[in-house]
Amino acid sequence: MNTPSQLLPPPPRPLLLLILDGFGERKERENNAVHLAHTPNLDSLFARYPSTLLGASGPDVGLPTGQIGNSEVGHLTIGAGRVMHTDICRIDQAITNGSFANSPVLQNLLHQAHNVHRELHIFGLVSDGKVHSALEHLFFLIERAASQAVAVVVHAFLDGRDVPPKSALKYIQALENKLEGKGRIGSISGRYYAMDRDHRWQRIHQAYQAIVHGQGMRFPTAIQGIKASYDTGKTDEFVEPFVVGTYQGVQAEGIGFHFNFRPDRARQLTEALAIQPFNRFPRTPLEHPPFPHYACMTTYDASFGLPIVFPKENPTDIFPEVIARHGLQQLRCAETEKYAHVTYFFNGGREKHFEREERILIPSPTGISTYDQQPAMSAPLIADAVIHAIESDRYDFILANFANPDMVGHTGILQAAIAAVESVDQAIGSIVNAAQAKNGAVIITSDHGNCELMLDAETGQPHTAHTLNPVPFLYIPIPTSHPLPPFRTGGKLCDIAPTLLTILGIEQPPIMTGLSLFVSS
Repeated sequence: MNTPSQLLPPPPRPLLLLILDGFGERKERENNAVHLAHTPNLDSLFARYPSTLLGASGPDVGLPTGQIGNSEVGHLTIGAGRVMHTDICRIDQAITNGSFANSPVLQNLLHQAHNVHRELHIFGLVSDGKVHSALEHLFFLIERAASQAVAVVVHAFLDGRDVPPKSALKYIQALENKLEGKGRIGSISGRYYAMDRDHRWQRIHQAYQAIVHGQGMRFPTAIQGIKASYDTGKTDEFVEPFVVGTYQGVQAEGIGFHFNFRPDRARQLTEALAIQPFNRFPRTPLEHPPFPHYACMTTYDASFGLPIVFPKENPTDIFPEVIARHGLQQLRCAETEKYAHVTYFFNGGREKHFEREERILIPSPTGISTYDQQPAMSAPLIADAVIHAIESDRYDFILANFANPDMVGHTGILQAAIAAVESVDQAIGSIVNAAQAKNGAVIITSDHGNCELMLDAETGQPHTAHTLNPVPFLYIPIPTSHPLPPFRTGGKLCDIAPTLLTILGIEQPPIMTGLSLFVSS
């Protein structure tokens, strides 16, 4: 029997992997930006070249059944070539088997709070979206603190992005019920402020002021504050930070725990609350962080040196590591919003470059509050950078991410999402032409769905979250008359790396358990 590598033409140079972030497959056209957009380039490519669909959610990417995929897990899985043991599942299992309760990090934090009669401040996203956090994890922490006679103050960040835009009231009501006799809510902030990841420190500062100093708008209850925000037209994500009840801020030597398991949107606030030195904005007192006793659910930034309950697990023999060992020159290119995904996450949670790995960061647009105002984002600049890289003849492998189908999809504005998809189509057309002119090959895929569903039929609200839909996988080979083997069905994101290695003629490591998408004859 011939192996797929024996049936393929010689390895292309370069081989491109283009990830259209948040670009899922859904048959229905209604409220589907992917199908409603004018995409002559993608339409032509899908008509001419082999394609298949890949699972990008739930167990296919190491998440619980029915859990939407996300960019972090998607890029991690694509790079690793196997289904990873995700943080949410590690934490769920640790709660079940008791190891979370017995964690030395958590025990030490609660011991400190109990001994000095201080409250434990808990920070994180309060929703059941399970992309950045899980309600079950928060409720476990509240119960665990209560068992040690430690009262808690929850600083709740509202979602409205991985869940419906106006769904916060049910989550906050459930939180208040859980807190009865165990603690209180100190502040509320939309994730736009408390979970910024793009160095817009003025947003973090607004959340910081409410958390640390008890400054800002004040409402008798969290529910009243959220309703007042709704009255001004703000949805959950954009609720301005406010203080709840009689909360006056943190005492000296604050004790805190951030329960988000996804690091990218927990990093900046953690830096402001717990890291010294700090120069992003004036902090009072300047010589000390407000929370010298602070722990993180997962590794937000290895340089922080903070206690971590679930340190990251770095997979070995991942795709970028394998091709580096074989002497291949590789390039990563993305705009700010997805730069960490094509570098840190694709590299298995490593900050450092592999040998012969280069990176290009294209700035995301600034001066706008939401990306529906500029739906192309930086797609044209990414295309220019990738084309320049192709024409340089320098690289064997190029990975690029187009953020705008996902980021504009999160706004819930259909026409803007359509414009985002159309801008990506133009970029794809130019890149494919450049690659074929250099005898290169291109793979087009995605990490999860989003913009193919822009309206929630049940609620009538804009659909701003990711989806459970599969994602496309399209292979545009080098120009040749060489017939290609067909793709199999039932593939997953973890099968992309083995397929890339097949195309490159490189043996797949045994630990890489994904399977090539090419059918053997």
